[in-house]
Amino acid sequence: MLDLFKTWRRKRVLHRFLLDEALWQHVTRGLPFLRGLTDAEWQSLKELCVLFLQEKEIYGARGFIPTDAVRLSIAAQACLPILNLGLDAYQGWVGIVVYPGEFKVRREEMDENGVVHEYDDALSGEAWPGGPVILSWQDIKLGNAGYNVVIHEFAHKLHMDRGHMDDFPLPHAHMDKGQWLSTWDAAYDEFCIEVDRGIHTLLDPYASEQPAEFFAVLSEAFFTLPQAVRSNYPELYRQLALFYRQDPAARLPQ
Repeated sequence: MLDLFKTWRRKRVLHRFLLDEALWQHVTRGLPFLRGLTDAEWQSLKELCVLFLQEKEIYGARGFIPTDAVRLSIAAQACLPILNLGLDAYQGWVGIVVYPGEFKVRREEMDENGVVHEYDDALSGEAWPGGPVILSWQDIKLGNAGYNVVIHEFAHKLHMDRGHMDDFPLPHAHMDKGQWLSTWDAAYDEFCIEVDRGIHTLLDPYASEQPAEFFAVLSEAFFTLPQAVRSNYPELYRQLALFYRQDPAARLPQ
């Protein structure tokens, strides 16, 4: 009954709310990784954005005021990974907080002697389990091939709904769990070795911090630098294509 009501409500939203076409064209032209979508995929993305903006709440922080263009840009980038997964992939939370630039989070860390140290960690984005996604608009604007803070943080949200953050997310039911986890484990171990040896890598060395970051960094590269991911990590690319049910390397130009 709840699913039927949700479906009815969403159809009503799509009937009542339309995106401003000029704004849509302006925003999406600034997101080159959307090129190559079919007409049907463009329509699906647009509908997802309408529902996303109706069901999620975007707030500004530290004096930042999210304009319609800001809100739509975040929605379009957040909805690309769930283009074929559906908005329910982001269920269980509502808020998105946008700072004008990097924001600081107070951290505690215990050293080998058991002494707890406090420090401020400057971040461009963060996703909280059951809570909001926090983003830096400055870093969103700096996005380029291989780097996308919105996709990164929303990949964390998908991860949080699919297993423990200390490990890789679980695959979908139709996927081979053993192959999925073994592929990620092997690639992550090799990547960490390369970072430790100072070898230049396609991915930001930050991806070696933990499996969750490796997954999120690979996800942003998968959508914004797909040919390079397919070339450098062919097995991971195949697994990500199954997970996201998309093949961005096939649609984006070389």
